[in-house]
Amino acid sequence: MTMTAHEEKKLSNAQIAWRAAQDIADGAYVNLGIGFPEMVARYQPPGREAIFHTENGILDFGEAPKAGEEDWDLINAGKKAVTLKPGASFFHHADSFAMVRGGHLDVAILGALQVAQNGDLANWRVGSKGVPAVGGAMDLVHGAKQVFVITEHVTKNGEPKLVETCTFPLTGVGCITRVYTSHAVVDIVDKRFVLREKLADLSIENLQAMTGARLHIEASVADLIVPEL
Repeated sequence: MTMTAHEEKKLSNAQIAWRAAQDIADGAYVNLGIGFPEMVARYQPPGREAIFHTENGILDFGEAPKAGEEDWDLINAGKKAVTLKPGASFFHHADSFAMVRGGHLDVAILGALQVAQNGDLANWRVGSKGVPAVGGAMDLVHGAKQVFVITEHVTKNGEPKLVETCTFPLTGVGCITRVYTSHAVVDIVDKRFVLREKLADLSIENLQAMTGARLHIEASVADLIVPEL
């Protein structure tokens, strides 16, 4: 069987998370979505430190504890055990969402089922499959100053996840600012996908063929370079 372009060369989830972490400013207040986006916390650049927020009421939590050392009163919104950094704080769930809705988060990072060229996000349900409700993501995508998506460029079936119009139920409208995929870094500017970086061995033509909407080029496209992880 001949492999398609997206199977021959792509970034791992860890490498996608690493690339997204490089764009988080020192001292930024950041919320990471449940699952894959949580990996971003592992790859903060030297000399920079983000302050991580979780919807269930912790600010400035740290790394996961070692196995057997978990305190199950200290968990994130995904029910995973966390540790606390010096100065960490606890607060009511309602206060946590006041922070989100009040525009106090600098960045939210989420996964995606689809991202539309106008910045719409669908990330919670595919037809009848999915979690029971959209949850806090709908607040995060409209409360944070920047919203990043980390995702594979295509589905397991090779269908594009960057599309002209989302066909799945929306999480938010016109909310995404940047997408980090297994093959490229794409900004959303004036309701268009603007290509910023791509894998060096992948032609723009092949990348376009994997994408469900036109990729615009406003300047030179940089190579997407990440370490082996």
